[in-house]
Amino acid sequence: MSYTHNGTVYSVKSPVTSISVNKHNVVVTDQNGAKLIEFTNRNDSKCFLAWIYQV
Repeated sequence: MSYTHNGTVYSVKSPVTSISVNKHNVVVTDQNGAKLIEFTNRNDSKCFLAWIYQV
């Protein structure tokens, strides 16, 4: 699964084992390990979380 934000593509491979959120930062742990995704505002991080919960 891929998510594009401001021209950067983030890949998340199922199954996602954990998600950690701290204001503008989201850490997603999947089959490939942990990835830190930094957003510029809280709304962008919420949109990302909404996307990942749908998939």
